[in-house]
Amino acid sequence: MRRARWTTAAALLVLATTLGGCAASGSAHPREAASPSAAPRTATPAPDPIQAYADERLRDLTLRQKVASLFMLHAPGTDPAALRGFVDRYGLGGVILMPDNIPAAPAALAAETAATRASDPGLPPLVGIDEEGGDVTRLPWDRLPGAEALRSLPPAATQQAFAQRAALLKGAGVNLNFGTIADVTADPRSFIADRILGTDPASASSRVAASVTGERGAVLSTLKHFPGHGETDADSHRTVPTAAVDHARWAAQDAPTFRAGVQAGAEVVMFGHLAYSGVDAAPASLSPTWHRILADELGFHGVTITDDLRMLQDTGLPQYQDAGANAVAAIAAGNTMVLMIQGAEDPDTLIDAVVAAVRSGRIPAAQVDADARELLVLRRSLAAQG
Repeated sequence: MRRARWTTAAALLVLATTLGGCAASGSAHPREAASPSAAPRTATPAPDPIQAYADERLRDLTLRQKVASLFMLHAPGTDPAALRGFVDRYGLGGVILMPDNIPAAPAALAAETAATRASDPGLPPLVGIDEEGGDVTRLPWDRLPGAEALRSLPPAATQQAFAQRAALLKGAGVNLNFGTIADVTADPRSFIADRILGTDPASASSRVAASVTGERGAVLSTLKHFPGHGETDADSHRTVPTAAVDHARWAAQDAPTFRAGVQAGAEVVMFGHLAYSGVDAAPASLSPTWHRILADELGFHGVTITDDLRMLQDTGLPQYQDAGANAVAAIAAGNTMVLMIQGAEDPDTLIDAVVAAVRSGRIPAAQVDADARELLVLRRSLAAQG
């Protein structure tokens, strides 16, 4: 589980401090220090500049600024100045581009994304997009094959298509693609059927890995929708799909594609609003259990993000009608970031709800620090890559 990482890190810091103090008090004899037989001192390695930057930047952030950096939200329209103002006003860690943000030409989109970086070029926000190809294509100039075509071709075709797609995105200033479907189903009636890269774990796994490999070095790759929509027959845009899937079934049918993507180097995993009741009755996006499984069983320790939280409200289910409470539950479950196409929802309300949860102890402050620092490192790394 991701929470174990920041609690372990804190413990190691205390231990290092304690051991350092013991060493200082136990080596006070001056002749021992000057003894010619003493082992030569090794040079202290230079600190990693990106890690050092993240540490320094984190120290300067208020709690509210840290929390705001955990949100990826949406601002409508194609006006670069408006998009820049939106990011700056709230201090967001990212924005998601939807169809209403996409102009007719790549240069115009590049102007939009450049505006988001203008205030702080050394720490660009994450600019995400759902550019899968096929049924889910945001860029009108992306005519590369999507999943329906790719799953009948060798995996090399998937790698090539996603490499070319990633180049289009990078050229337009997009740095994060929610583009790799790791869901698996053989059911042609499934709402996800037209978007999958394979109808069985083996064929899907090879193409998921190829997709991630193709995007490497151009954009950050995302695997979605963990733990896998393929076992459910409902659309999570309208309800919380639920299936009586237990851990053993999931491990055999759904886990392989996500494991393949993790091993290929995917930087981000998106959690779906779906419930496998044999593992946890809660939607995976709000489930500490599924976050722990991702870390402990699949070895993923990168950035986790929710699917659009607005989808939970759109189900009409009463327990999900408070957007702020949904954001709190998502971060408490272990998500590094909250993604929301918030519509009329006030971003301040979302941020305030999480700040209040930290102050009340519902969300540990150390967890927010760890998440904010992880995103600082990632965003600074993007700046360093140019």
